Amino acid sequence: MINGVISKLLSTVRNKGKTVQSSYGLGEQMPMNRVQFESLEVLLRRIMANTAAALHILVKHKEQAEDIIKQLKKGAKFQALAKKHSTCPSGKRGGDLGEFRRGQMVPQFDKVCFSGETLVPHLVKTKFGWHVVKVLYRT
Repeated sequence: MINGVISKLLSTVRNKGKTVQSSYGLGEQMPMNRVQFESLEVLLRRIMANTAAALHILVKHKEQAEDIIKQLKKGAKFQALAKKHSTCPSGKRGGDLGEFRRGQMVPQFDKVCFSGETLVPHLVKTKFGWHVVKVLYRT
């Protein structure tokens, strides 16, 4: 039910440009500036995403994960760091987890993959250790 409403709202946002119509319980009309419009569209796409693809590096200590993020910000290659540091079997593939469905990963990891910004490193603590996660895309 909620996905249907969100789909209709996203369609309305796309088709009406800067005005969201009232048929979705949002009042008569909600004029939006361009930034608000784009933010709403990004938010709706995150809510509606069913799958995501990500790379990750699993390490034992927070300090090591933070150091990896610093290296990434300086231009280091994610896949090379995953092969060197990750304790997860995916490290051999450059940390590539492939595409997965919402709810397939542990909750903390899933939250970042389905609501965090794409293509930037995120620090996530799970029962397995500390992850440096880079969300590639959502569908």
